[in-house]
Amino acid sequence: MLKKTQAVLLAAGKSTRFQTGNSKLVEKVCGQHLINYPIDVLEQLKLNTTVVLGHQAQTVKEAIEYKRPTCNNIQFVIQDTQKGTADAVLRTKNMLSQDLVLILKGDMPLITQEALENLYQKHVETNAVLSFIWTHNSDPTSFPYSRVIKENNKPYIKPVDAFSKHELADHCCITTGIYLVNRSFLIEAIEQISFDEANQEYALSDLINIASDKDLKVTMVSTSFDNVRSIKTFQDLWAVEQIKRSELIKFWMKRGVRFHAAQSVHIDLDVQIGSGTFIGCSVHLEHGTQIGTNCHIEPFSILDSVSIENNVTVHSHSILRHAHIGSNSQIGPFAHIQEETTIGHNSYIGNFVETKRTQLGDYSKAKHLSYLGDAQIGSYVNIGAGTITCNYDGKNKQQTVIKDHAFIGTNNSLVAPVTIHSNSFTAAGSTITQDVPQETLAIGRAKQVNKIDHFKKTPEEPKEQEKKTLSFVAAQKDQGNNTTL
Repeated sequence: MLKKTQAVLLAAGKSTRFQTGNSKLVEKVCGQHLINYPIDVLEQLKLNTTVVLGHQAQTVKEAIEYKRPTCNNIQFVIQDTQKGTADAVLRTKNMLSQDLVLILKGDMPLITQEALENLYQKHVETNAVLSFIWTHNSDPTSFPYSRVIKENNKPYIKPVDAFSKHELADHCCITTGIYLVNRSFLIEAIEQISFDEANQEYALSDLINIASDKDLKVTMVSTSFDNVRSIKTFQDLWAVEQIKRSELIKFWMKRGVRFHAAQSVHIDLDVQIGSGTFIGCSVHLEHGTQIGTNCHIEPFSILDSVSIENNVTVHSHSILRHAHIGSNSQIGPFAHIQEETTIGHNSYIGNFVETKRTQLGDYSKAKHLSYLGDAQIGSYVNIGAGTITCNYDGKNKQQTVIKDHAFIGTNNSLVAPVTIHSNSFTAAGSTITQDVPQETLAIGRAKQVNKIDHFKKTPEEPKEQEKKTLSFVAAQKDQGNNTTL
C-alpha cells in the first residue's frame, strides 16, 4: 500500500501521431478503453486520483465512467490548452493534499501494480525528493524518448536532439514519464520549469534536472520496457495488444484451455473460459463472454457477450451475440444467434439458421436454413428446413409461440401472432396464419392441380424455307454430291 500518496493521471494530449483527430485514450486494447488500464492499477493501490483532461475531454471522461459510473476516488480537471505535461500537473496544484504525488500517463496499459509499489518502496528507502522509472530501449524505430544520463553521479534528462546518431546508440536509457514526487518539492519546482520553444511545451521531466542541480536526492528505478510502453502510434497500439492478448491466453492455458493457433485468437480482458475447452483458430471472444467447461469453439466463430454452459459445441463460422446457450447443445456451422436468444439444453441450431429475441427449449432443433425471430419455442420441437417466423407486420414485431413436442414441416411460413399448440404438426410448404390446436395437423397450402398433357405439342408443318433446304439436301444426295451447307 502506498501511504500518504495520491495520483495524477495525464490524459489531456491531442494524440496527433494517430492522425485520426480523436483521443487515443478511447481506443481499446483487448476490449477495454486504453485510459482504464492505469486507472485499474491506481484503484488496486487504493489511491485518490486526479485525471487531467483536455482534448476530447468529455469523450475520455465517458470512457472512464462507462466502467465505473460512480467514479469513486476520481476527480477531473481540465487543461484547456495543451502546453505540456508540467502545465497539466500544475492544473492539479490546488487538489494536492498528500505528502507524495504519483504522476503517470494515461496511455500506459501495461503498467503493473508491482512496478508502482517498487517505485514507492525505493523512494521511501532512499529518502528521495523525486523518484522516477526508467528503462532500456535501443530500438531506433521507436518513439524518440528523452534519454537519461548521469553527470557527477546525478541523473539528468536530455532530449533526443541533443545527441548525434552515433551518441544515441550509446544512450539507450529512457525516461518513462512515471514520477513519485514529494508534494512540497513539486509545488515549488514546477513553477521553475521554463517553456521549451522547440516543442512548445512545459516538460515535466525538467523536474529531474532541477532536483539534480540542487543536489537533492533523485532515485532511479528500472523496469522492463514492456511494462511502461506508451502508445504513440497505431503500431504501438498493435504491439501492446499483442502483449496483452498473449498474457490472457497464457493465463487461460494454465487453467486447462486449449488454443489452436493461439496467435490468431482475439480475446478480451473480461472473458471467462472453463477448463477442458477448445478454442479454434481465428475465434473472437468479446465483451464478457463466459464459456463453460469442455466446450468446443470451432474456427472463425465470433462470441460477443455470450453465456455458454458446459459441453457446448459452436461449429465454425457462427456468430453469437448477447445470448445464452444451454449445456450439451450445438450451434452452427454458419449460424447467427442474435440478441435476447436463449437456447435450452441438448438443443441444436444448425446450418444458416438465424435467431433473434427467441427462446428455444430443451431437446429442440432447427437444423437448416431458418429464421426464428420473436419466437417462444418449447421443448422437443422440430423446426423444418426453410421455416420462417414472419414477425414484422410493417409497424410492430409480433410473437410466434410453438409449444412442446410440436413438429413444424419444411418450408413453413408462420405468420405472427400465431400459436402452435403441443403435439401438433404443420404440413410442409404451409403458410400458417391461424392458431393450431393441440394434436392437430395444419395444412396451409393451395391444393395441387395437375394439367394433364398441358405441355404436349402437336406436329407442325415445316416452314417454307425449311422445305426448300430439305429438298436441296435430298437432291444433292441423289447426285452423290457431298457439298456441305
